[in-house]
Amino acid sequence: MRRTPIKKDIPGIDMKIIECIPNFSEGRNPEIVEAIVNATAQTEGVKVLDFSMDTDHNRSVLTFIGSPEATLRGAIAACDRAAELIDMRRHSGVHPRIGAVDVVPFVPLEGADMLDAVETAHRFGHIFGRRNNVPVYFYGEAALEPGRKKLADIRRGQYEGLRDKSIQHKPEFK
Repeated sequence: MRRTPIKKDIPGIDMKIIECIPNFSEGRNPEIVEAIVNATAQTEGVKVLDFSMDTDHNRSVLTFIGSPEATLRGAIAACDRAAELIDMRRHSGVHPRIGAVDVVPFVPLEGADMLDAVETAHRFGHIFGRRNNVPVYFYGEAALEPGRKKLADIRRGQYEGLRDKSIQHKPEFK
């Protein structure tokens, strides 16, 4: 089966495409998840591909694409809304997590490379951390320190251990 280029799915996109797959610590309240998805869907230049909710893990995952700039704006819109609506003091679930916004991976697709994805991740982290006064840690290709490549190392201690983690492991942005 021949794959149709995704650029045709997004009006005005003729260059680089970045995919973003943010994970949120909410999978039981459909109104909250819908508000997060809608924040992204209303972002110009972004196409929402999918979202899912898992009640056992109390987690939701959103997938969307756009240019690096549009994807950045979509991620900020979704994650700002999540930070506003998700109360981690009341959160429980079986999936490891470190906040209302757990991970926000950026993946290069058509015309983009890993450097584009990493630059978008770093811009997102800087903006989101400052706007919401939360620590931001990078992992994988976006890691700024070798000891932070593995997501499991960053999540160790989970949300409840984050206060101690800030002392031991200074966040990249806050």
